[in-house]
Amino acid sequence: MPVQILFRPADSTAAAFLARHPACSRASPFTGDWLTLLLVALLFGLLNVLVRPILKLLTFPLLILSLGLFTFVLNAFMLWLTAQISDAADLGFHVAGFRAAFVGALLVTVVSFVLSLAIRPGRSRED
Repeated sequence: MPVQILFRPADSTAAAFLARHPACSRASPFTGDWLTLLLVALLFGLLNVLVRPILKLLTFPLLILSLGLFTFVLNAFMLWLTAQISDAADLGFHVAGFRAAFVGALLVTVVSFVLSLAIRPGRSRED
């Protein structure tokens, strides 16, 4: 469990750095250096723990009707909310609209999924 708590900010930071890469510059919603990305990833993780469950409960009918695809909209909203709070805290993290938030949320989701497959707690390499 403690490994998973430490892993969430790390995968969010890696995803944010990937989105900053020049190959993704057209859709890149991220700015800042490594320290900023780490602080933003911690903020993102905190918001996902505190706010996301409430939003999932409130949007449960939409999640059911869309067969879970509304989760991508929730992820984009969480990224936008993170950007708004980090702007208020002057962290230098910006999201330039819903499209950028949606693309950034997709990148965070894909990178988090791949990293979670690579690092599974409780499994050895021999399995």
